[in-house]
Amino acid sequence: MKKLVIFGCGEIAQLAHFYFSTDSEYEVAAFTVDASYIKESEFCGLPVVAFEDITNKYPPENCDIFVALSYSKLNAVRKEKFLAAKEKGYRLPSFISSYATMLNDGNIGENCFIFEDNTIQPFVKIGNNVTLWSGNHIGHHSVVMDHTFIASHVVVSGGVEIGEQCFIGVNATLRDHIKVGDRCVIGAGALLLADAAAEGVYIGAATERARVPSTRLRGI
Repeated sequence: MKKLVIFGCGEIAQLAHFYFSTDSEYEVAAFTVDASYIKESEFCGLPVVAFEDITNKYPPENCDIFVALSYSKLNAVRKEKFLAAKEKGYRLPSFISSYATMLNDGNIGENCFIFEDNTIQPFVKIGNNVTLWSGNHIGHHSVVMDHTFIASHVVVSGGVEIGEQCFIGVNATLRDHIKVGDRCVIGAGALLLADAAAEGVYIGAATERARVPSTRLRGI
């Protein structure tokens, strides 16, 4: 089996360890983070190595790296480490769940994290370092640019262009043939019906508490 080092020691790194170990051709050999962030010598029963020393202990000729980080600082941290790993000469494989429906002829970049129950329709293009959490629909002829994070159960209609370093929250809906500029935040439950300018923030309306308490409801 191919050897893999995971960058990160948090929940997403733990998930990456689970998914790569159970649904890929890789064997996870170690974790890595910057030396200043090392708190324990092991994570998930495997060694944690300083990223500054990674090429000595796990050289790129023997191991690949997967950067398992969140959307922190609008994906800038994950982008930084993705580029740093490439600079060191590592290959950065993508994880694509065997429970995802992929119909775009593998048009997916490096270091993507595609969870179960995603539906990727024909002619979709997905860039590098993109996370698609579980249960999304990415419609035909859409483009998702590099370093973007799409949370669960998002509906992206056909012909949509999503820029770099965007965050799209749970249950958001994007109508067909619109463009979302770079570094946009589309909040949970938002409905986007027109183009979104770069660095825009679009927040859906939250449900407010009713005036009637639950103890007065007759049907429940």
